[in-house]
Amino acid sequence: MVKVLLAKPVNKLGETGEVVEVSAGYARNYLIPNRFAVQPTEHNLRSLQKAKIAREAELREREEQAKIVQGQLDGETFSFERTASAEGTLYGSVRLEDIAAAVAEKTNFELERDRIKLSGPIDTVGNFEVVISLYKNINAKVKVIVTADGVEAPAEAVAEEVIEDPAAEAIDDSPVEVSAEEVNGQEETAEEGDVAA
Repeated sequence: MVKVLLAKPVNKLGETGEVVEVSAGYARNYLIPNRFAVQPTEHNLRSLQKAKIAREAELREREEQAKIVQGQLDGETFSFERTASAEGTLYGSVRLEDIAAAVAEKTNFELERDRIKLSGPIDTVGNFEVVISLYKNINAKVKVIVTADGVEAPAEAVAEEVIEDPAAEAIDDSPVEVSAEEVNGQEETAEEGDVAA
């Protein structure tokens, strides 16, 4: 094990300016060549002190911003409309990018999709609870409601709707009785019109 001074934040290891103990191979083969870490000399400690102070200020600002966004999001409901089958299965699921875009629209907070925690894919119509990790242990719980916009009604329902249409009831389909005198009278009137022309 060797001690190294982190020049950049490393996930699950530490922040800029921290001295951490890692395996010699990890330091030699990854951290130092990729400029994530340097040897913890006095010169390096002094030069990274300013970077550490700036990083701490940035982290405090991110935490404050996360708390503000948490207040805006906690308990919020986001609705999505998708084409679905009659059984409620979506033809296109609600993706993490869709949720992130809805959050950004509501809060102006750009959210990476890996911060959105789902219990499973959203590929059916219904209500879903989603946890959004904003910063370290600051989370917001939101509700996602998915409704169907393309559910076709069964054929029986369409037929019933047509029968119940008021315009359909107004049409009289009973046969009309016309006497021979009425037919002859209409023919004579048509002939007189032809002669006059």
